Order: sequence, then structure tokens, then C-alpha cells
Amino acid sequence: MRISRPVCLIVVVAVLVSATVVSVTATAPRLKPSPTSKSTTKLDPRSWPNFRNGHQLRGLAGGRLPDSLHLKWSFAIADGMVFTSAAAVLQGRVYAASLGGELLCLDLKTGKSIWKYLSAPKPDKDTFIPGFPSAPTVTDTTVFVGDEDGIFHAVDRKTGKKRWTFQTQAEVNSSAVVLGNRVIFGSYDATLYCLAVADGKKIWTFQTADRINGSPAIAGKYTFVTGCDQHLRMINVETGKQEYDMALGSFMIASPAIVDNMLYVGTHDGEFLAIDWKKQSVLWRYSDPQRMQPYHASAAISGNRVIVGCQDKRVHCIDRRNGKRLWVFQTRAQVNSSPVISGDRVFFGSGDKHVYGLDLESGKELWKYRGKSDFNAAPSVADGCLLIGSEGTQAQLFCFGAK
Repeated sequence: MRISRPVCLIVVVAVLVSATVVSVTATAPRLKPSPTSKSTTKLDPRSWPNFRNGHQLRGLAGGRLPDSLHLKWSFAIADGMVFTSAAAVLQGRVYAASLGGELLCLDLKTGKSIWKYLSAPKPDKDTFIPGFPSAPTVTDTTVFVGDEDGIFHAVDRKTGKKRWTFQTQAEVNSSAVVLGNRVIFGSYDATLYCLAVADGKKIWTFQTADRINGSPAIAGKYTFVTGCDQHLRMINVETGKQEYDMALGSFMIASPAIVDNMLYVGTHDGEFLAIDWKKQSVLWRYSDPQRMQPYHASAAISGNRVIVGCQDKRVHCIDRRNGKRLWVFQTRAQVNSSPVISGDRVFFGSGDKHVYGLDLESGKELWKYRGKSDFNAAPSVADGCLLIGSEGTQAQLFCFGAK
């Protein structure tokens, strides 16, 4: 069984402490507009194309789930899925990446395998190949996903054949965001990459001071990146140039969520922050002084409610307007699974081997399912189904829906 590795170091490698660097390809194609980059774009209830279902990373489903959820199918996945991962769904197909180095394409209705892509050749079952710690991002033509050896893969969505690969210098935990003819992602080599969707050619890169963990969030022409260098950076997606750099005083594992001019993200030091990115100021900070534990899960946002899991074994509901606690829900283990909101319910996994469904308004438990291993991956919601992967030697991808 593969064990999740530490994601940040207190000591930063000396070569990365230098000033940030931008590299732009001289013949870079102009950015083609992408309709899904607008915050007003309506979410498709039949799909979940990336880690948090949209460029603003809000973890919000486009449709409702059935009132009563039942297990429809499960599929064994090698070594399982970690907290930085989630299944993607498009046009009736599920795309799931595992720590065993398998990218799977399954039928959403039946769970039957359609194709399997490996991160590297595997002549026999005992051959080690690099795992996929990040969530796949899917478009009409391509599935994008990064692996533990720093290779970023573009795979034909219909056939499962390799289209192209791009080599970075370290593990890729960050899930990608696709903007028109560009795909953007971060790497543990402290670099944010922008590549051409068609052929993987480098358009620009931006170097930070330490590893990039989270997935890039998008607002207008800007992408926001957080990581181990304890900074929030706003990068122009057209030029790759930094517009501003805000020191936050703590490194971040989670991906930021955006609503208009506000950005929401938890820190490894046990604070959850609301940041006005236009004013470059922290509007409020939320924490429990008696239980200061890391936030590795990314937040889900609906209306004035921010929902986030914490390593204090609880899920917190925070008032988006003022940072006040509305409710907390106690589990029996760390909650590194990033919650999702579907209608008036919120769903997430826990290290206590359960998947939970709560009432969004009150935090009351409405549903739960017990598996055989930890649920650290984020759920996905599409076409009336809830999908979530577990982690470990008995790991499976589960699909819940109507009977």
C-alpha cells in the first residue's frame, strides 16, 4: 500500500528562495476565450469536469441528488484516491485517477470499464509505476492529469490513448484548469505551468518560492495560486506575469475557492481566511483556539455558507459575511475530504471510513455510508449520482444514487 507523503517542508530548498521568475514562449498563441471561465456560467447537472466543478473551485453541484441514496456500483482502484483527487464526469463517463498509476474510464450507469491508461509501462503486476495524486480534468476531447514523477499527461477522452506528455521537475498534485486553448497547473518544482491544449507546448511558466499544492482558481483574466511558500499570488493568465503577491504567514495545502472579489482558503496552521483579492486584505479569520489543526480540505460555498473539513475531525460551517461559526459536525477522524454541496445537503468523506450527508442549514446528519477504508478524496456529483473514492489496499470508487 502506498502512503501519502508530507506535502510541505519547513525548510525551503535554497534554489527556490530566490525572486520569482516568469518564462514566456516568444511565439505563444493568444488566449482563446472560454465560456466556462465566467463566474455566472450555469453548472451542468450532468457533469463534473474538474476537481471542484468549475474555475472558481466552489465545490457546488449543478443538480440535486435523490432524497434517498443507495449504492449503485463500486469499482476496485489500485491504492485508491487521496485528498487532492476526485472523479470527473462528462457525457455519461467517469474518469478516476489512482495512486496505483491508473487512469480509469467507466460507464456512469453501470460502473463497467471502458478503457484504462497507465502512467508508465507495466510489464507485470509487481512493477512500480508513478501514481496519479491529482484529480483529472476533462474536456470534450482530452483528459488531463499529473503524476508523482512530474509528468503531466494529456489523454484522448474517447479512446484512452496518449495525446502528449510534458515533463516537470517534481510531483504534480495540482489539478489542471483549462482556459480555451490553454491548460494551467502547478508542480512541486515550485512552478506554475501554462501549456497549449493541442500539443503541450509551453506558453509560459511562473516560478514561486516553494511547492504548489492546490489547484489554480480563476477569476476573470487572473489565476490564483497558493502553496508551501506561504503566499497568495495573482497571475495574469494571458501573460503569465504576477499582478500581486500577498504574504499570508502560513503554507497552504488546500485550493482556494472564489466568489466575486472574495477568496476563501484554509491554512496548515489552523486558520481559515476570507481574502478580498482586489483590496489585498484579509476580511476575516476563523479558527478554534482550543483545536488549532490544519485545513487540508478545500471549501465548498453556497450562498452565505462556507463548508470546510479540518484535521480536528470536524466539518465547519462558517458565515461567509462575517466569519462566525454557524455549526460544526464531529466525525471520528481527520476530514481531509473536500465537501461538495448539492441543493440543501453537503457531502464529504472522513478518515473514519464513512461518507456523510448533512443538512446544509443545520448540520444535522441525514445519511452515511461505511466502507472498509478511509475516505479522503473529494466527492463528485453528476447526473443524480454521488461518486467518491477510498484509499488503501481495499480502495474502491463508489457510486451512490437512486435505486
